[in-house]
Amino acid sequence: MTFSIAHLGPTGTHTETAALAYTQWLQKSQGESSILCPYPSIAQTLQAVVEQNADFGVVPVENSTEGSVTITLDTLWQLDEVQIQKALVLPITHTLLSHADSLEQIQTVYSHPQALAQCQKALEGYLPHVQLIPTASTIEAVRYVTQEPNQPYGAIASSRAAHLYNLPILISSLNDYPDNCTRFWVIGLEATNSGRYLSLGFTTPRNEPGALVRPLSVFAQREINLTRIESRPTKRSLGEYLFFLDIEGSVMQPHVQAALNDLPQYTEVLKIFGNYDVLSIKEDESLPIG
Repeated sequence: MTFSIAHLGPTGTHTETAALAYTQWLQKSQGESSILCPYPSIAQTLQAVVEQNADFGVVPVENSTEGSVTITLDTLWQLDEVQIQKALVLPITHTLLSHADSLEQIQTVYSHPQALAQCQKALEGYLPHVQLIPTASTIEAVRYVTQEPNQPYGAIASSRAAHLYNLPILISSLNDYPDNCTRFWVIGLEATNSGRYLSLGFTTPRNEPGALVRPLSVFAQREINLTRIESRPTKRSLGEYLFFLDIEGSVMQPHVQAALNDLPQYTEVLKIFGNYDVLSIKEDESLPIG
């Protein structure tokens, strides 16, 4: 069987690198082959899974420097069909690519907003006067540079992108923080009920004292560890929020199942996004260049 895996494209994005690592894991662990299917946005990547145009989708969810990828969380909340199959943690090293002979020649730098934010301090140090222009992906930024080789443009992307698009690397590590990494989720349609981590989201019935404490207490009473909690606007009215939680545990464990059984009495809408394990991807892991 050959699986199709949707991801934010085009070829050379960090999400594609994570998707490639997942294909290698599928081959090694299950003997299954995969093909990659690039999509122009995260929302379209998830929709491809819902519409069964792809078996899985790989989407970024959180960066250690810049926090959550909100479009992933917001889109996931709107979809009822999808489930997290696995989490992938990928070290992210940003490089500065350009045809310019020196940093002084560069007047404009393109990249995805997350990449620009993750390199903010470095850019202020190396290139304090350049114009920063956000793009839909790091590879869209690379294309601006490759299409205008005589212009003083720079792009922030991966070293793999430099090889793929034959661009010189002016700075090999532009991250503000050396341990920069991004967590991705592998999304599918099958329900998952085993793994070390569980993700869920909920809204509360009323905005009143204790409205958030009560649902959280079902985990505290059973000594279930929360590894992440985050609020997002419901988009219905100002001051209304929904909450995303990651916990340590499996739905197969009685105390976790008991907590999930108690949770609906304190929530308005409750969604379980999946029970999954985490696959850490080494920075030097062998990945194909093309």
